[in-house]
Amino acid sequence: MARIFDVIEYPNEMQDELIHRFPEGESGDFRIGSQVIVRESQTAVFFRDGKALDSFGPGRHTITTANIPLLINLIEKAFSDRTPFTAEVYFVSRREFPDEKWGTPQPIIVRNPGMGLGVALLKGFGTYGYQISEPQQFVTQLVGAQGIFRTQDIENRLRHILLTNLSDLLGDTARENDVTNLVGMLNEISASVRAKASDQFAALGLELKTFLVANLRPSEQSIQELRDMGVLDLETYTRLQAADALLEAAQNPSGGAGLTAGIGAGMGIGNIINQSLQDMTGGAAAAASAVLPDVMSPAEAAQVLKVSEEDVLAAIKAGDLKGKKLGKAYRISKEALKAFLNE
Repeated sequence: MARIFDVIEYPNEMQDELIHRFPEGESGDFRIGSQVIVRESQTAVFFRDGKALDSFGPGRHTITTANIPLLINLIEKAFSDRTPFTAEVYFVSRREFPDEKWGTPQPIIVRNPGMGLGVALLKGFGTYGYQISEPQQFVTQLVGAQGIFRTQDIENRLRHILLTNLSDLLGDTARENDVTNLVGMLNEISASVRAKASDQFAALGLELKTFLVANLRPSEQSIQELRDMGVLDLETYTRLQAADALLEAAQNPSGGAGLTAGIGAGMGIGNIINQSLQDMTGGAAAAASAVLPDVMSPAEAAQVLKVSEEDVLAAIKAGDLKGKKLGKAYRISKEALKAFLNE
């Protein structure tokens, strides 16, 4: 039996809903003369076969062929005012969603010439706000036939757009400003990201109302995490491990650290690290005697030994270097590498 609606409305406040389709699961049978009630913060969009018929703003509207111009093409000829037609009505929230959260799941790598390793990892978080500006475009491109479309259904896509633009901007800005300057440019960075991302939001039928960087600071990643991210090669990794050990000894009043503590007081932490890096150039044996990863790939072992990866694999197959095969890959322990060097 056909479902004939005389009143079409969605009185919900739509706190986290962007779109609510009426009816949710199928096309509705609407009579000519039916009433459409649209709340102040809504727009009602009529669709049939994926094509928008018309949009209604806030207020009470009566369905006629006059206020839905494309309707006459569906009916094909004039009928009585009570003739039903099938369509879907999408109630679109026009309110602003002002306090959406964003944050960097992984640190953003930027150049930082002349300081430390020459790169820095920045983490940040803040808020953004948006509003649907083109209801028909938004429904057509993103919602499709879904009955309900919530803010959580699009938040990952919007955050990706914002973080991509933030990464690009920080990369460009870091060419002229070091990290200490960047963390003090929150207003300029916020405004620039909003300007860069606005067109991408508009392409979805959205308006990016605000973008705010609440905090931007260097990441507190460990040396191992930096290495896992590909920022550090094995040689730099082992040198920084040794530098960390030197700093720890300098801060330890016992254990014969008096000399290094004196050096630390006179040279500063940065110079201790630089000096340690300069001093650690004693070849493969010296590198292996430093703090190495517990487990290495053949390529990483080759960097320590200053040979090719093929040479390492040949030594493993000959039985000179102990390595464990996992699947198609070999792994070499730190103890096995040291035993090989001491033979």
